[in-house]
Amino acid sequence: MFDNNNIKSIREQANLTQDEMAKKLGVKRSTYSMWESNNECIPIKRLIKLVNLFNLSIDYVFNFTSQKQYPNCKEINIKESGKRLKEFRKNLNLTQIELGEILKIAPTMVLEYEKGRYIISTGTLYLLCKKYHISADYLLGRIDKNTLK
Repeated sequence: MFDNNNIKSIREQANLTQDEMAKKLGVKRSTYSMWESNNECIPIKRLIKLVNLFNLSIDYVFNFTSQKQYPNCKEINIKESGKRLKEFRKNLNLTQIELGEILKIAPTMVLEYEKGRYIISTGTLYLLCKKYHISADYLLGRIDKNTLK
């Protein structure tokens, strides 16, 4: 699980209370508080809502870069994300089974992600990007270049 400290600093920079931030994200304050205190991982849909609300890069929220936003950032494209994940896996000469073992997920989930049926979960996305120095924003189709190489 990634360190959610950036979520707290984003809220504080926006001069919002936990309750106000929770309302913006469509959750209860107690749920938001769990994310901010690192007791739970923010779900990918809420993470996407957060970065869209504040015009931030996911890489910034993950603390992979100090760059808050990327120019020409697009909406997440789940089909493009699946293609990029598959291409990335093949470039590493890994099977879906091997990547699943590395990420501690079922190989069928790797397949579902690659086919663009599901968006990569926050924890899996973070682990993959951190381990292989790949931009989460790139992997999700928000930007066209891997900025973390």
